[in-house]
Amino acid sequence: MAGGLAALLDDVAAIARLAAASTDDIAAASVKASSKAMGVVIDDAAVTPQYVKGLQPKRELPIIWRITKGSFRNKLIFILPVLLLLSIFAPWALTPILMLGGLYLSFEGAEKIWELVSGKPKKAPAAAKGADAEDKIVSSAVRTDLILSAEIMVISMNSIEADSLWARAAVLVVVAIGITVLVYGAVGILVKMDDVGLAMAADKESEFKQKFGNGLVQAMPKVMTVISYVGMVAMLWVGGHILLVGTHDLGLAQPYGFVHHLEGLVAGIAGIGGVLAWLINTFFSFVFGLIIGGIVAVVIHFLPFGHHGDDEGGAASADGTDTSAGSPAAPGSPTRSTPRH
Repeated sequence: MAGGLAALLDDVAAIARLAAASTDDIAAASVKASSKAMGVVIDDAAVTPQYVKGLQPKRELPIIWRITKGSFRNKLIFILPVLLLLSIFAPWALTPILMLGGLYLSFEGAEKIWELVSGKPKKAPAAAKGADAEDKIVSSAVRTDLILSAEIMVISMNSIEADSLWARAAVLVVVAIGITVLVYGAVGILVKMDDVGLAMAADKESEFKQKFGNGLVQAMPKVMTVISYVGMVAMLWVGGHILLVGTHDLGLAQPYGFVHHLEGLVAGIAGIGGVLAWLINTFFSFVFGLIIGGIVAVVIHFLPFGHHGDDEGGAASADGTDTSAGSPAAPGSPTRSTPRH
């Protein structure tokens, strides 16, 4: 009896070790998979703050929470099952799907650069367009998130080495939850930082808090501008890289072969070869994304069947600042960086 109990305990311990090892494997695979998609994650985090521009401070976090729930639904209810089914029945479809997303990212990035260079006004924030503002904001943000989330999940799927369907599903669930929390948690912090600055600036008992709060309020518009530029570059870099690698996977030797050749020329340089190879790949991915995205933008905007998205005239400047609610506050004034309606 004692021997049987000992054997049973040994079996339980072995199962526990196996489960722990599987958990470690899933965690490691999740980190690896999500790291492959970080360019799109940066883009996602950079795009989202625009949806709460012009809202009252008390409505910012509720809106972000609604978008977060929509992102969870996108990833876990819609995208995950479709990806798993495709991985079983049509794995060949993953690369074309990924390339469609890369094409969209390249187009969006090229369009943002065109708006920046031409000074073309952007559309007014949905908050300025009537009583249904919140629903419009959320639906627009969730649609954009669907595309970006699909990119994140497909990139993650392609980097998973597990053969088991359940292991792939577990990794994708961890990636979906982790990345969503990371992106929208960071967005929530970003959009509330100027409120934190205002609260600190109002503290009459601490000169340090007042100065720090005023500095925070004045710095946040610049931070958000930098983030928007990072997102623009990330769109072109990630989209171009997806298209570059995808064309190779579909059988075209060039232009990926040329870029890969250049990477090989510098990869052997002691100490910095890996960094130089990455920079070369990133640069040509950006250029490729800009070229392809620019071509799509021309088609969308200038051909008779195009005329993309100019029907909702906006009152926002080329740097994304809403000008429909008056002029921004003077430098040094502890007022919030986004206008209120």
